[in-house]
Amino acid sequence: TGYYGDGLNAIIVFAACFLPDSSRTDYNYVMENLFLYVISTLELMVAEDYMIIYLNGATPRRRMPGLGWMKKCYQMIDRRLRKNLKSFIIVHPSWFIRTILAVTRPFISSKFSSKIQYVNTLAELHEMIPMEYVHIPDSIVK
Repeated sequence: TGYYGDGLNAIIVFAACFLPDSSRTDYNYVMENLFLYVISTLELMVAEDYMIIYLNGATPRRRMPGLGWMKKCYQMIDRRLRKNLKSFIIVHPSWFIRTILAVTRPFISSKFSSKIQYVNTLAELHEMIPMEYVHIPDSIVK
C-alpha cells in the first residue's frame, strides 16, 4: 500500500499468492477475518480516490478466493468506498478469474464493471501507474 498524486490517493496491492490454502480446516474463519481486516484498513486509508491492484501471478488455484467470498466483499464495501475506487487492476489474470468476472458481470453495477482492467505483464502495469509506490513480491516478479 502507498499513496500517489497530490491528494491522499491510495494504492492498495493485494497479492493472492499469500492467501491461505483452501484445504485448511479453518479456511472460512481465516477468510472472514481477512476480509474484515481488509475492509477496516480500506476505511482508514481511503480519504479520496484509490485503486486496487490484484496480483494474481504465482497463485495456485487452491489459494484463489472463491466466488462467494468475492461477492461478499463487493456487497459489504460501502457505497463511498465503491464510489471512490478509480480502478481495480488485475495483473496476470488467469482463465478462472476472467471466467468468474464474465459470469458475475450481470450482477455487478456497470459503473463498477467499467473500473476493472486486465493487465498481462508488470511492464504494462508500469506504464499505467507510478510503480515507485507499489511493492511487487519477488515470487510474482519471477
